[in-house]
Amino acid sequence: MRIWDIQPGYLNRQSLLGEHRELHAMVSIIVNRKKGYARHPETLRWRGYGWALRQRHRMLAEEMALRGYRDQSPVRLRSGAGRWPETYLDPPEQQFHLLAEKYRTRCSGRIPLPQTIQQLWRHHKYSIMARDPSACREIGQRVARCPRRENFAALAGQFVEISRRPPSAGGIRNTLLHMWEHVSEHYFSRGATPVADWPLRRLLDETRRLAWRHNEPYLTASTALGELGAWL
Repeated sequence: MRIWDIQPGYLNRQSLLGEHRELHAMVSIIVNRKKGYARHPETLRWRGYGWALRQRHRMLAEEMALRGYRDQSPVRLRSGAGRWPETYLDPPEQQFHLLAEKYRTRCSGRIPLPQTIQQLWRHHKYSIMARDPSACREIGQRVARCPRRENFAALAGQFVEISRRPPSAGGIRNTLLHMWEHVSEHYFSRGATPVADWPLRRLLDETRRLAWRHNEPYLTASTALGELGAWL
């Protein structure tokens, strides 16, 4: 049984659907007080964090939607609102290593597993921007100035923690408008409502559609393309 902490975009199809099944199994164990796997370390780690399980499920469902799957099994747990487990079975950096070994002879996920600090940052930039624009600027400057001074493990952990914070509606809109700049040249509509005034869901969905249709590499390898929808 495994609930990953890194973004679902890094999971391949099998791992993504597998985590979705196992998360529902864990919810059933917790809600129905089943004995099977009740003492599993992963179950113990998530017990009392129903809200976080719900949010992780939403992230999985949004990533599944990106890949053509439709989730029809919402998770409604609410315990521990706003809180996430304080421990990992494996720290985020190690989770990347585990997936790299697992995918050695298999297809990888939507987002290639990061090999460098720069790749890790590019993948998470818009997820960080939606929560903390000042941190986004500061981290971006550090990585651009001297990436060798950055610690991959520390940044991987920091990005997981920041991405667990609920972004504000304004933060999501600002980020989506930045993402829209990558695909705006492909959108043609006369007399339409200005993009800045679109509902957030429409803005995200249209950005996703154009990113996939035109294979926009910065967005198709962005964690935000999937996970931001979990907060709408």
